[in-house]
Amino acid sequence: MSLPINFLGRKFAEATLEILEPAEDKAIIPLQFNPAEYKLAKENTFAEIPIPGLASPPLQYVRGGARVLTMDLLVDTSDELKDVRTEYVEKIEKAVRKDAKLHAPPIIKFAWAKQVFKGVMTSLDVTYVLFHSNGTPLRAKLGVKLKEYRPVKIQLKDPPAQSPDVEKRYVVRTGETLTSISKGVFRDPALWRELARANGITDPRVIPPGTVLTVPRLIGGAP
Repeated sequence: MSLPINFLGRKFAEATLEILEPAEDKAIIPLQFNPAEYKLAKENTFAEIPIPGLASPPLQYVRGGARVLTMDLLVDTSDELKDVRTEYVEKIEKAVRKDAKLHAPPIIKFAWAKQVFKGVMTSLDVTYVLFHSNGTPLRAKLGVKLKEYRPVKIQLKDPPAQSPDVEKRYVVRTGETLTSISKGVFRDPALWRELARANGITDPRVIPPGTVLTVPRLIGGAP
């Protein structure tokens, strides 16, 4: 269910969808009806640390997931008796199709007053609910799901999530090396030797997935 932008003569902020990238295809799609509600969800991934004898394994934070915005939109052309597909639906469908320049769906923005969400459209469900006598669809309900897009260079400016002065445990994942782990936990790949020393590792090339490492605390820049 969506709410009309103008209701009883009162002016409301207008919600829009905007294609941001590729830059040459920038376009703003105004929405006739503001969503009555929208849902934001975010999930985290945790790894279970297998320790024999424990009834419940300790959990280690692995990574955060992208935020997901879910909402229902309504588009309508019943006043003009135009085809709602060409006026609205096809323009919004461009946001879920692979772009030839990006080799991926475009980056889009949902904006409504102070609410701004940048991401990619992961799904679009279209239900036609009103038709002209000649069969032309005049109204459609759109189920939209966006996944947040944050470039790596922006995320690198976030405050460090690590606390280097606190000893921790780390579960090795497939494909990881002491160098890559050191870069992640210390932000310095050159400190891999400190990880090896703290865990008694003689061959840093052989670290089976699932190995629980002790991450030593850093004092004054060195463990």
